[in-house]
Amino acid sequence: MINIPKGTKDVLPAEAYKWHFVENTARRIAALYNLKEIRTPVFEHTELFLRGVGDTTDIVNKEMYTFLDKGERSITLKPEGTAGVVRSFIENGLAGGVLPLKMYYLTPVFRYERPQAGRLREHHQFGVEIFGGKGPETDAEVILLARDYIAALGVENVELNLNSIGCKHCRPRYNEALREYFRPHLSEMCETCRSRFDKNPLRILDCKEEACSKINAGAPKTVDFLCDECREHFERLKGILDGCGVTYRLNPKLVRGLDYYSKTVFEFVSTDIGAQGTVLGGGRYDTLIENLGGPSVPAVGFGSGIERMLLVLENTGKTIPEEAPLGAYIAGLDEEGRNAAFLLCDRLRREGISADFDHASRSVKAQFKYAGKTGARYVVVIGSNELQSGAYTIKDMADSSSLTVKVGDVVSFLKEKLL
Repeated sequence: MINIPKGTKDVLPAEAYKWHFVENTARRIAALYNLKEIRTPVFEHTELFLRGVGDTTDIVNKEMYTFLDKGERSITLKPEGTAGVVRSFIENGLAGGVLPLKMYYLTPVFRYERPQAGRLREHHQFGVEIFGGKGPETDAEVILLARDYIAALGVENVELNLNSIGCKHCRPRYNEALREYFRPHLSEMCETCRSRFDKNPLRILDCKEEACSKINAGAPKTVDFLCDECREHFERLKGILDGCGVTYRLNPKLVRGLDYYSKTVFEFVSTDIGAQGTVLGGGRYDTLIENLGGPSVPAVGFGSGIERMLLVLENTGKTIPEEAPLGAYIAGLDEEGRNAAFLLCDRLRREGISADFDHASRSVKAQFKYAGKTGARYVVVIGSNELQSGAYTIKDMADSSSLTVKVGDVVSFLKEKLL
């Protein structure tokens, strides 16, 4: 037997409704905020992520699924959603259209890392990107969208962490302050952080190694080095969130794990799934589009793992509403009845009623048992006698009552009951 690859998971038919609930909620909330869906390929040229995500991140250094295709081109399965959307924005000339451009996506992403609760090597993300909004109002809108999405799912015990990490004008001064602080501790730090010291010391703050985390506790705070523009942007953002009644915690150590962020960064953190508590995270990335060869267009967005959200719902005992059961099961008692059942099924489906029939030539008792397992609301019984009399027996599975309905009235009867 060939087993599923490590770090991946099947979504079985009995569980799919849970995924539909999360995905449909994401689509509904996105529509309220006037976002349109974008779909990008599962794989891209590796250079896109090297330039976009950043060569000092764990994603690029340790976690990407990269391979050479038959044309000897380096290809990478997407490890996150933003870079592909930016590539599409540039390649398709979308900057020439109406801005801001507000988009969302539901996509698989791939990262080679140790599988753990809510984090798989293939997982799925709901992502939001808004291109062309420069002010803090856009940051706030993305955060409010995230808040509404989480609330609509019924997820509780979630805290919003907020920080500003500055821009290309004030970041160099902060990076130098970090180097000055970390320099005496280099020998105590992990190899990865030592390699980041010269290239991008901000990434050191994201290290989860115990020794590095202890050293990080005393590091300079990003907000103490913001330029006037970044400080004003952050203060206005906090004012907007306060006005909307959004509770947040200022977290000066929050930097996110991708190099393209600037100014605002945020995370929604759950206390119900252990150490891997972040269920949604994002921020502003005003230079990414330009860095990848496009025009200078500001941008802000977030990504949220669907598996993480499902884990939170499971851990907190939330009931995910099941989808509507089968409307009608058509039980054919004999060959004539089975032929008529097939035709009635076709008619009901074309009228918008979910319907099914016997595929295995089972007895009527076995068909009723099967219909019960599918959750069918009604069972229509068709045999030679019913065809001769011109009326079918319809059983209501909810209360076990039965009635006889003329053949010409069956469809309208079920439409009235089910639609």
